[in-house]
Amino acid sequence: MKLLISVLLSILTFSTYAARVDTILVHSTIMNKNVKCVVIQPTTNTTSNLPVIYLLHGHSGSYAQWPTTAPQLSQKADQLGLIFVSPDGGYDSWYFDSPVDSTVRYETFMTKELLPYIDSHYPTIADRAHRAITGLSMGGHGALFLSIRHKDLFGAAGATSGGVDFRPFPNSWNIKKDLGTITEHPEYWDAYTVVTAVDQLQNGELKLIIDCGTSDFFLTVNRQLHQKLLEKKIDHDYIERPGGHNGAYWRNSIDYQILFFWKFFQKLS
Repeated sequence: MKLLISVLLSILTFSTYAARVDTILVHSTIMNKNVKCVVIQPTTNTTSNLPVIYLLHGHSGSYAQWPTTAPQLSQKADQLGLIFVSPDGGYDSWYFDSPVDSTVRYETFMTKELLPYIDSHYPTIADRAHRAITGLSMGGHGALFLSIRHKDLFGAAGATSGGVDFRPFPNSWNIKKDLGTITEHPEYWDAYTVVTAVDQLQNGELKLIIDCGTSDFFLTVNRQLHQKLLEKKIDHDYIERPGGHNGAYWRNSIDYQILFFWKFFQKLS
């Protein structure tokens, strides 16, 4: 009898957080291809429209990186009443529209194709006050870059281990494929990196959370971004904690970012 009760409790505990997980194809007209996305939505609230958090993956990752790295997302969706969307951003896109390759149009896809699709197919609250975006590594760059350039679409943004300034790494991660080399096109490298994009930002326009591990190779550029935001008097949460550029760090850090966004949605911060 005790064993039966234990098994029943386990089943009930699991079913409490049985969020619905869909893998979908969203057609991109601008890039003439289908883009895979994972959408996680709660099953505990089926009558109300819900806030959305977009999760962007890192270089060489895919739409499946966040659901695999942070399996607690299903539980968070049910607990907090949130929808998570994890789109495929390509192997090395950095989430911008390339000025040298007309086939790379991830900024347009994200803002003009994916968001309208999600809002029309899922029970979202389709406004910036209930829409946030974050990401890891390359996705951290993408989340901040897109939110700064599209403040009408996103009310809050974050980055964990974000590549927030890729200019110190001119030969890494295929960035020069989409921007040209830094010697040939320094203007592109300046215009498409987050540290310079914050020049377009005023205090209060976005709720921001940025974190990075103390053993991460992106720590220096994150500290520089933090300092620039301080100089511009732009309010933001900035966190350093022990950890490197890896799944263990992201699995932990995303919980803090989700709480930050949930408080923003609830107008608690």
